[in-house]
Amino acid sequence: MTTGVREQPRDAGRPRPATRLGPAGWLTAAAVLAGVGHRLWLLAHATPPTNSDEATMGLAALHIARGEGFPVWFYGQQYMGTLEAYLAAPVFAVAGGPSLFGLRLPTLLLYVVFLLLAWRLTLRLTGDRWFGLLVVALLALGSDRIVKNQLIAGGGYPEMNAAGVALAVLAVDLAAGRPGRRPARWAAWGFLAGLMLWVDPLVLPYVVATGAVLVGFRRQELRGAAGTLLGAAALLGAAPLLLHSLLNGRNPLHAVLAASGADTTAGWADRLHGGLLLGPPLGMGFCDPGRCATWQLWWAFALPLLLAVGGVTAWRALRRPPTPPAATMVLPHRVAAATSLALVLAAVATLGAYTVSSSAGLTPVESSRYLSCLLISVPALLWPVWTVARHRPPAASGPRGVGRTLARPVAVALLAATLGTAAHATWRAAQTASATRAAEARHAELVSTLRGLGVREVRADYWTCNRLTFASAEQVVCAVVDDALRPGFDRYPAYRREVDAAVAPAWVAPTGSPLAATLDVRQRAGSLDLVTIDGWRIYLPR
Repeated sequence: MTTGVREQPRDAGRPRPATRLGPAGWLTAAAVLAGVGHRLWLLAHATPPTNSDEATMGLAALHIARGEGFPVWFYGQQYMGTLEAYLAAPVFAVAGGPSLFGLRLPTLLLYVVFLLLAWRLTLRLTGDRWFGLLVVALLALGSDRIVKNQLIAGGGYPEMNAAGVALAVLAVDLAAGRPGRRPARWAAWGFLAGLMLWVDPLVLPYVVATGAVLVGFRRQELRGAAGTLLGAAALLGAAPLLLHSLLNGRNPLHAVLAASGADTTAGWADRLHGGLLLGPPLGMGFCDPGRCATWQLWWAFALPLLLAVGGVTAWRALRRPPTPPAATMVLPHRVAAATSLALVLAAVATLGAYTVSSSAGLTPVESSRYLSCLLISVPALLWPVWTVARHRPPAASGPRGVGRTLARPVAVALLAATLGTAAHATWRAAQTASATRAAEARHAELVSTLRGLGVREVRADYWTCNRLTFASAEQVVCAVVDDALRPGFDRYPAYRREVDAAVAPAWVAPTGSPLAATLDVRQRAGSLDLVTIDGWRIYLPR
């Protein structure tokens, strides 16, 4: 297929990185192993802590593995695709049953894919292996919020970063005219773009931004077979969403807007505080579990500067006029500059969309997960800082000379502060592992006790129900109640029907919870027998 544009090797115009692994390569491999090993250690300690939402995805995987159902959406809602359930279902089938580790094994593999592709993207954009080491080392760290996004199979977050960075790598290769397997690359980009429309629309800014790079450099190619192939693959990736919408006449966008807080209100002061002050350090891995210390908020002030500098740097590189005969060629440095600019703009769009949403003002700590895609833009954000820190400026006199002299230590300090703050947040998150493991052991004792008592049907609060059902592989089924014992939100209605049909379902409540206080009144009145274990109270009807 001809495009009418002369091509050059992808690394023309910039020094080619050494083909041998070298010190930077070995250190990068060590950083990858450290990041994966740290997360394996966390999984061995049942960290981060699971919840009923993750268990809901696990139950969907269990139903798929048994052939009992093939859900399109996360149970109980009409948005957020169940890709994680389909990835975990084969693990459950091979292992002979569900487990938390089996549910999270695919998310761990997705993290590995993200880390390796982020390294590859960094080399594509910069050609600097030492900078690639810096990016991988930063992404190998993991604060509480980061590892939750990467490991919990709660829907969307583990796969978005892997898919987003894959879209960027494919866009660079296709736009620069990289030869070999081009039809497969076009199809892969289209399929991933469509798939992410089904899985979670939070990654849409990166789909649009990398797509704009393709249109800008490969417009003529897209008018031919490449465009047809990309479109067909995108339809295939989005097929679950499209078919469900056509068959049921429902628009998933309405559900997404409702979940983002569009049907509630929050003041602009709260939105700006949550979106611009708390959101960036929390969402990008610079805060302690569940909170951000004052000194950790520095990243909220650094990020806008990095976005501005990264955007200006990429724009200048993109607008630099080529010299003949390069004026008729697709130069890799222009593709790299355009992709870097696209990553910066996608980050701005992500941050802006989150800040104007009510979620930023209503639940800023938990909703900071909506900024998880910002990690895709790390190479574009830190590259200008790295270039200043790496190269000693020429001696010069006057104010400009002083500024150049100070620029390097400032850049070095910024990079050191970035790694140091992220490392401290990682250490603080790791300290919670022992408590999480103990809590998981207490929950396992709850499941064992219910089985020993012969209890099959129970009623409990939302955050207990599906977690209990998943942990017991549906040997115990649960219906949700609120603190006043009224029916609550059951994501899988079949469980409520089974519990309602039972003769005498039991009750389960965490020790010290409002639900336990309500049930204690009934127990003291003589209508319930009480069985207590560490952390839990089981109420059996007389």
